[in-house]
Amino acid sequence: MRLPLLLACLCAATPALSASLTVTFRDGAPKDRFTVTYDGACAASATDLVIDLGTAPAGLIFDTTGAGAGVEVFQPLEWVTGSARTSAVTDGDSALTLSLDGLAPGEVLAFTIDIDDTTSTRQITVDGSEMVGATLRVAGMEGTFDATGTARVDLPTCTS
Repeated sequence: MRLPLLLACLCAATPALSASLTVTFRDGAPKDRFTVTYDGACAASATDLVIDLGTAPAGLIFDTTGAGAGVEVFQPLEWVTGSARTSAVTDGDSALTLSLDGLAPGEVLAFTIDIDDTTSTRQITVDGSEMVGATLRVAGMEGTFDATGTARVDLPTCTS
């Protein structure tokens, strides 16, 4: 009698679906690019996403104006694909917050901005390896950028 009851409970259970948020950084001239990809089988609720360059040893900063802490070329934040509300990004800031209203399964957002390296002689060129140690925070969880310029956060599972 217990086995049929156990099987009935297992069959009635709603499967948990995994979800993750990945941010990739690509150096470009004159604009660097961040791409946010939501890989989930169900919609994600509204949340804030923080990209914190200050935790990378390369001394990375956002270079958004010609009169601030950055060098030579500067670029303000510009949305390329989709959009989100963003914190004010002052030239020389090392963190940026994106307020996401929610994400659909497979949704991709992308923006450009300029990043400078304050610790090397090639300050205007930032590659993925200089992003190592920068952090991505979302939904109370944290991921770290690797040498390819990619950070991933596994999100709480959702149900279908």
